[in-house]
This record gives sequence, C-alpha cells and structure tokens, in this order.
Amino acid sequence: MLTSLTLNLFLLLLNLLRPASEVPLVLRPVAPGFGPALFSITAVRDERPGRPAVALLLPATAAAGTTTAAQPVELRNGTAAALQQFATATLPAATTGRYPITLRALDLQVRETPGPNGAANGTIALHMAFEWRNAEGRTSTLTEYRGAARYGRTRANRAVVETALSQAVLGGLRHFNGWLTTAAAHDIRLATAVQPTFRYDIRQTEPDTLFYDPARPLAWADFTGMPRSKGQYAAAVFPSFGYRTRPRVSQGVVVLDIELQVYVVRTSSWVAEGQRTAYNLNHEQRHFDIVRLVAERFRRKVGPDSLTVADYQSILGWQYLDSFREMNRLQDQYDRETSGGTDATAQNRWNQRIATELRGFGVIK
Repeated sequence: MLTSLTLNLFLLLLNLLRPASEVPLVLRPVAPGFGPALFSITAVRDERPGRPAVALLLPATAAAGTTTAAQPVELRNGTAAALQQFATATLPAATTGRYPITLRALDLQVRETPGPNGAANGTIALHMAFEWRNAEGRTSTLTEYRGAARYGRTRANRAVVETALSQAVLGGLRHFNGWLTTAAAHDIRLATAVQPTFRYDIRQTEPDTLFYDPARPLAWADFTGMPRSKGQYAAAVFPSFGYRTRPRVSQGVVVLDIELQVYVVRTSSWVAEGQRTAYNLNHEQRHFDIVRLVAERFRRKVGPDSLTVADYQSILGWQYLDSFREMNRLQDQYDRETSGGTDATAQNRWNQRIATELRGFGVIK
C-alpha cells in the first residue's frame, strides 16, 4: 500500500515525464483596413467536425533524440470565444453594424511541417459562413468564405503563427463586408421592410380593353358585344380589376411597384336596341366606379405595416382575393337595390354614395 508521501512523489515524477502542454495561441486585433463595417459579429458557433485543436505546431526545440512531431495547440479561451473577441476588437468601432451576424466556423486549422535548417513551414485553411436572422425571425446563410495562407518561421518565434492566423481571419471579415456592400443593394434576403408603391394603368391603346380613367368615362361605343335578345337588363358591363408587381431591393427595403388595372372588356359589354340613354349609361358607369372603389380599398389594405419580406406576395394575393369577393358582393347589392337600374330613387342614392367615396379617395374632385 502506497503511503501519502510515496503517492505524491509518484505523481510529481509522472508530471515531469509528461510533455509540457503548449501555450494557447492568441488572435490579436489588427487594423481592419476597411470601413465602415456594415455588420457586427454577435455570435460565433464552432461547427468544425469533431472540434480538434486548431493548430498542430512543431515544438520550439528539436534537440537530438527528441520528437519532432507537431503538437496540438488551441486558441486561448477556445475557438468560438477567440473568434468572437477578435471580431469585436478588430471591426471598426465607429458603427455597431446594421446587420447582426452569426459567424459559423466550419474549418480552421494550422498545420506545420519541418523546413530547412530547423525552421517550420505552416499552412492555414479557413472556412467560415455568415448567417443573419432578420427582424421577422427568418435565418439565412448569406455567404461563405474559404481562405488559405502559408508562412515560415523559426521554431522559437510563435508570434508569426498568431499574426498569420489573425490576418487569415481578417481576410474573411473583409471579404464579407465587401460582399455585403454589394449585396445590400439587390439581395432580397437582406431586406428588412417592404414599401409598396401604386399606380393605375390608364392606357387607352388596347382595342378590346378600356382601363379606368376618371377623365375618360364609359361611352356607348365601348359596348361592342352582341346584345341579348331577351332579359331584364337594358345593358350589361362586366368590369374587373387585377394587379402586376415588380419588386426591387433598395438599401435593405423591398420596393414593391404595384400596377393596378381596373378595366372593362368591350366585347363582353352590350346594350340592347333602343336603350342607349344617358340614364342607362350612368347605371353601367357606376358598376365601373364600384370596381375602382374596391381597388382603392385594396390599396389601403396592403400598406407597409401589413407586408412582410418573407410573405409579401402571398399576403398581397390573399388581400386581392378578399377584395375580389368584396367587388362581387357590392355589384350584386347594387343591382339588387336599384332593380338593375329601374328604381330611380335607389339609383340616385347609389349615385351619391359612389360619388362621395370617389371624392374621399381623391379619384374625382
């Protein structure tokens, strides 16, 4: 049975025989050489397979009879913390960065082999990914960076390793800032908001399509369809509306140009013989006006606060379908309450109601 003194002597001897652990490498802040930084590194994840020691360095001395095998060396405080501290200290401090970025370390390794006259030759391999989570909670890996470097050193001078490694990491940060500077102007993943803009198609160049223009109301010449021989209506018009979008990204905002089309198809519109009166034409014009009112309400449903970067097209489509159903309900209500235009009193009420709403939206004065 070992005594306490014997055990202590045994442990001391064991520690003396064990190779001394290598002092960790330090990533030291360097002058960034660019600015301002459009981003900040708010988190680092070490995703290297197996998370081995970052470096395999040759020992400082290679005396006769001693091993020349490279020894594992870590970064001080661990890989993730070291990269985080380096980025925080190195990136220009004049800005906090518009984009908070998570840096994913996919590969980071330093490997040394013996060189002439007892020197060490080193290679550095680096693979990083830059991830961003926008305000809507959507996470995107924006881009990746692969870098490599070589160096040579005397075995006693480990500062060369730290300098070369720091410069390699800086190269990744510099590359990402350059990428971000260019991509922010057009990459929709970097957008933080949606700003819709609207305009109406008022062309009068289509032979069969009349687009709504307050300055160009319906005329009987627009009713080119074959009239029905029987029925309760003196005339019929079938207005509708649609939209076209053209998204573009400008300074982190999706500018959504929306062209609204309120229209009547001439060949689907008809008037019975002997019914080309001003009263009947007014009734059909109000059908057209109702669609314009619905389009104006649709505009106000899809403001900046209602659209998200991730789903603005689906939100726009859903609101359009809802407005389309509203249009059909109003058209049916209008014909039902005016008895297809034959109830002059009800027609007058609808005339006033529609005109008031058109003025409220600024469509007419």
